[in-house]
Amino acid sequence: MLEKKGHYGPQVWFVVLISSLLCLVLLFSFDRSFLSGGGRGGNNGVAFFVDNYENSIDTRKPESLPFGRSLNKTIDPAPIDKGSLLKANNTARNREVPNVGLSPPGVIVGDKSDDDSASPTNQSSEHQSIDMGFDRGSCSGRFIYIHDLPGRFNNDLLRKCESLTRGTDVNMCPYMENLGMGPAVADSGGVLLNSSWFRTNQFLLEVIFHNKMKRYECLTNDSSLASAIYVPYYAGLDISQYLWSSNISVRDATAFDLVRWLSGRPEWRRMSGRDYFLVAGRIAWDFRRQSDNPSYWGSKLMFLPQSQNMTMLSVESSVWNNDFAIPYPTYFHPSKGVEVAQWQDRMRKQERKYLFAFVGAPRPELEFTIRGEIINQCLVSNGKCKLLNCSSSTSNCDDPVNVMKVFRSSVFCLQPRGDSYTRRSTFDSILAGCIPVFFHPGTAYVQYVWHLPRDHTKYSVFIPLDEAKKVSIEPILQSIPENEVWAMREEVIRLIPRIVYADPRSKEKNFDDAFEIAIKGVLERIGKVRKAIASGADPSIGFAEQNHQKFDFPMSEPEKQERRR
Repeated sequence: MLEKKGHYGPQVWFVVLISSLLCLVLLFSFDRSFLSGGGRGGNNGVAFFVDNYENSIDTRKPESLPFGRSLNKTIDPAPIDKGSLLKANNTARNREVPNVGLSPPGVIVGDKSDDDSASPTNQSSEHQSIDMGFDRGSCSGRFIYIHDLPGRFNNDLLRKCESLTRGTDVNMCPYMENLGMGPAVADSGGVLLNSSWFRTNQFLLEVIFHNKMKRYECLTNDSSLASAIYVPYYAGLDISQYLWSSNISVRDATAFDLVRWLSGRPEWRRMSGRDYFLVAGRIAWDFRRQSDNPSYWGSKLMFLPQSQNMTMLSVESSVWNNDFAIPYPTYFHPSKGVEVAQWQDRMRKQERKYLFAFVGAPRPELEFTIRGEIINQCLVSNGKCKLLNCSSSTSNCDDPVNVMKVFRSSVFCLQPRGDSYTRRSTFDSILAGCIPVFFHPGTAYVQYVWHLPRDHTKYSVFIPLDEAKKVSIEPILQSIPENEVWAMREEVIRLIPRIVYADPRSKEKNFDDAFEIAIKGVLERIGKVRKAIASGADPSIGFAEQNHQKFDFPMSEPEKQERRR
């Protein structure tokens, strides 16, 4: 018996092993649902895991998702505002999703190369946003995507700053410091407060705005989720190289290059560029040359067909509907809201020994200004007017301490037009709590509709240009009741947060500055265009048309009531 057992034992184990293998083969042949997610038809294992990962996102808070991972999805050309991050995640299920998982809009990505065929979701180190602790869910309808333009449209201009003001003696290089805010004011002699004051050049808004956009809390790396697309082209710095050139082809070259680059992007096809916006640091007229006659000023950037589909922000708008004015940069760039409050309190308590003041140059070559008359009236005012001469032979007005010292000591600050309607001085005077006096509605009232009160009587005095040429300004200002003066000054001081650009490096976001207000205006405008498209309307109607009524004098409520009578 022992011999038989020993002889057949190995054969029995062999039969058992073969039987087990056959069972496994049969099981695999008839039921593979354990590999396909419980019988999900033709789905494979990878699809099952990706789909379940997306399901898990629906229950997460947006800020808990990992940052810094790009979403390599195709761009949806439909002009649809996704509404919320949750809704966007649901939409993503129907699109191609890589096996690395779905990332939230946390890092701006774009096209670093000059290659027009590059993917619009290549990550950009320059536009990488910083997690500043905001609730990403609050970004519904506020997401913005920044195009990462080739360097020739922005950063290369900063590197050759010495050539940016050909035709003048101004050296722009020092003003590039501190992200475009310029050199810090070292010692103000007690005139200024804290360390948030800089020698900011009035033409560097586009650089400051770009640097603030990089820290905007609702940046997205997925352009299909964006409510707006920002184009960081330094249009003002670029054209400043060629403004005095007689060759219009040279003046227009970069503009043509830019719109060709933009219109070739997949994002452009979604709304034909009507969700795009651009910020220029010069007045709109520098980009609206209406003839190809070399004697005409500026470039034709804003007249190009593609440009007429974009919203254009600048320090002074024109009569076209896609132009919007936003404040000139002032010298004050607070990093905290408390710095603004401290300055406001100081301006409320400031002693003002002059009835009115003027900071500027005579400009006798300009027939449509009253600067000469203003200077003459100031000189014979017996100390009631303070004059700061800004003639080219002096450097008085290059120092923010000199300018603010005059404005903070005056009750009213005269703001006659110069080469164009607007003045940076308007915002310097508001910053000092000095009530601005205007002589043309185009200097402020019809320009900064997002930032200044519609009722101009609340914060300013208006003297029609023709009247100002015939009468003395001093008695007009003296006749304003003291309680009205106090109310106007208080309104001016309340406006200060709305007309300053906070330090781009600041992480504190506890007040809406000029940048935040401009962004809200852009998003509201593009939102209206989306609604028009959704209703079947033609979005081009009224979008960029010439509109001379845009500069009609805005009436205050008392004036409207008087008109109705």
